[in-house]
Amino acid sequence: MILPRKCFLTKGVGIHREKLASHELALRNAGIAAHNLVKVSSIFPPYCKMSPKEAGLKYLSPGQVVFCVLSDNATSEPNRLISASVGVAIPNNPAQYGYLSEHHAFGWTERKTNDYAEDLAAEMLATILGVKFDPDSSYDAKREFWKISNDIVRTTAITQSAEGDKDGRWTYVLAACVFIV
Repeated sequence: MILPRKCFLTKGVGIHREKLASHELALRNAGIAAHNLVKVSSIFPPYCKMSPKEAGLKYLSPGQVVFCVLSDNATSEPNRLISASVGVAIPNNPAQYGYLSEHHAFGWTERKTNDYAEDLAAEMLATILGVKFDPDSSYDAKREFWKISNDIVRTTAITQSAEGDKDGRWTYVLAACVFIV
C-alpha cells in the first residue's frame, strides 16, 4: 500500500516558443521538473502532514516517481490571463481523508481562482462530513459556516496566474500538491 505521510504545495510559470518547453520551464520554476510525475485524483490522505516546499523537496530524488495532484493551463494568445490552482481541505479528524481540488481558468485573477479552488475543496469535504450548506451562497458565507461547524480545520490553496506572452510565445502555469511516500 502506498500512503503518503507528507506533501507540499508548489507552483510555477514558463514561457517559450514551444508549448512543451514552456511546460518544462513551469515545472522547473515549481522545483519538480527532475521527477516523473504521476497525476492522481483528489483525495488528501489520512494522517498526511503538509510541509514547506523546501523541506518536502529534500525527500525527493531526481528521476523518482512522484504522485501529485496537478492543475495546469496554457495559452499562446498575447495578454490572455490564465490561472491554475489546487485547493486543499483537511478535516479535523486526522484519520479521515480530505479533499484536493484542481481548477484552471481563463480571465480570472489569481485571487479569484485561488478562492474558488479552496472553496471547491472545502465543499467536497463538507458533503462527505454531512455539513449542511447552501451551495448557492457566496464563498465567504460558506467559509464562515464551515469554520463554525468545526469539521474543517484547514483550508488553503496555491495558485499561479500569468498573462500570455505579448509576443505570442506559449505561457504555461501550474499548481500542484506533491506527495511524499
